Order: sequence, then structure tokens, then C-alpha cells
Amino acid sequence: MTIPAIDVRGLTKKYGRTTALDGIDLQVETGSVFGVIGPNGAGKTTTMRLLLDIIRPTSGDIRVLGENPRAAGRALRRRIGFLPGELRLDARITGHSLLDHYAQISGPTEPAVISSLADRLGLDLSRPVRTLSKGNKQKLGIVQAFMHRPPLLVLDEPTSGLDPIVQQEFLTLVKEASIAGQTVFLSSHVLSEIQQAADSVAILRAGNVISVSDVDSLRLTAVRRIRGRVRGADAATIDRVLRAVPHVSGLTVSVAPDAVDAVTLTATVEGDIDPFITTIAQLSILDLAVEEPDLEESVLRLYGSSPTEGSPAEEKGNSDVR
Repeated sequence: MTIPAIDVRGLTKKYGRTTALDGIDLQVETGSVFGVIGPNGAGKTTTMRLLLDIIRPTSGDIRVLGENPRAAGRALRRRIGFLPGELRLDARITGHSLLDHYAQISGPTEPAVISSLADRLGLDLSRPVRTLSKGNKQKLGIVQAFMHRPPLLVLDEPTSGLDPIVQQEFLTLVKEASIAGQTVFLSSHVLSEIQQAADSVAILRAGNVISVSDVDSLRLTAVRRIRGRVRGADAATIDRVLRAVPHVSGLTVSVAPDAVDAVTLTATVEGDIDPFITTIAQLSILDLAVEEPDLEESVLRLYGSSPTEGSPAEEKGNSDVR
């Protein structure tokens, strides 16, 4: 039987009277891509810091690559590529020099691998870190996490600040890592990112694991907002027909001010969007926009809650790359 890359049992982290994690269980299979999603303060960053022994648990058991992070210490951390949510880099040196420094910490790294990663992400390593934009600093963080080809990648909001093209290249890197047998544990607020990258997804809320499922099941929680202009029926008829479609809410229909025979509409659709699109396709569509599913709203609607305040572990602590 294969040992999970990450095995967490009854993991609890408290700060005084505040409970950041409340006895969570998680198992991440070797070679898989495991996504963690949830509102701010849910416990995502706290979990990652515990896995790397940056902070210590109040109670519970942690096994990372088959070892206790506290006992294994530096030797285990050299086998992990970590990208923190709040990246802090030495601004006085160039990207090349910074990566050379991290290579001494993480272990042997082939220069060709670093160059290849930088080229794929469009990163100039000759520039001083202080001159880099937020997006380019994030690219530098991604390179340092991937460059020594670690068995485990722990990535906290890895695409923050990246443009869409680089985001897609990052997702390709994640897929390649999984194919190579590496395990990827990442958090994100972007539903499409999780859907493209992850095999399994855990939803965290207020320090608890609410659900663990595959990405197809996750799509059932999606909340999309739709805006458009159509012809082919009057506003009252369109309103009546669309309200009969399953999982449609927040629907407004009105006559467009710029055209007597055009009708504007906005709606929120939860879950499968196909019935709505099939229904509206019977009309003449002038324009239609479907907004990216709002992950946080989807999760909150599903579990009938509101965002919690950020836990101390989400807001404080060492965010340096280690």
C-alpha cells in the first residue's frame, strides 16, 4: 500500500481562545494534485505552515512524505518546494543570485532547469529583485519552488499577480510535475484554476474540512452571473420562462432603452448552467456574458454561512521562502 504524501489526523491549531484548525483530517495521495479552497481565514495557510513545521500544532498527527515534520526537520524541507502566500524576497540581489542561494538550501539544482523555468514564465533573472513587479516576483517564487524537482510542492495562492498567459503556463508545470510523480498541494480562490489543475479538492471553512471531492463534484457548487440582451419575446414572457429553469435566482428582465424589441437580463445560476443556456438559445441573442464562477460565494451558498474573520495564522507568521 502506497504511503500518502500528506497524512493529517485530528490536526488542531489554537491561538489562545481562537481555533484556527479544529481537528481536521486530510490524506493526499502520492503523485496527485490536491487543491484546498475556502474563504479567507478558513485555515488554508495555517495548514501549509504546519506541514512545513513553520508553526507547531496544538494537537493531532502530521506525516509528510512519511515523516513527522518536526522530527525530520531540515532534511524533509529539502524535499519540499514551498511557495508562501505572502512572498518575501531579498531585494538587494539579482534573481540569479537569489536562486543560487536557495539552491544551497534545497539541494542540487541543474542550471538548465532554472533557465528553462525562467524562460517558460518570461522571467529575466539578471534583474535586481527590487526592480521586479509583483507578478515577476511571483514567477521567481515559482521557479525556486519547482527548480530542485522536489517530491512534494506546497503552493499557497501560486498564481497571485500572474497574467492569464503565465497562469496557463503555471498550470502546465503542475500537470507535468504530477505526471513525473511529484505531489502538488495548492490553495486557490480561482475556481477555474482548481478545476484545471486538481484531482481532488478539499473545502475548508472556519478551520474545518467541510468536504473532500473530485473536481466534477465541485462544479455543482459553482455560482455564475449572466448578463445579456436578447430578442424574440417580450420581457414578461422571458422572465416567466427563465424563472422556470432550475437553480436560477436574482433574475431581472427589462426592455433595453436603446431598442424597443431588445430585452436585457441579468441572472445568477447555481450549478449546471446548461439548462439556462439551452433555454435562452431559443431566442435571438444579441450579446451574452457569463462571469467566472465566484468560488467563495459558491462555497458560502452551499454551506449557508458568511466569511469568517482571518485567523491569526492567516494574518501573521513567517512567510519567507524556506
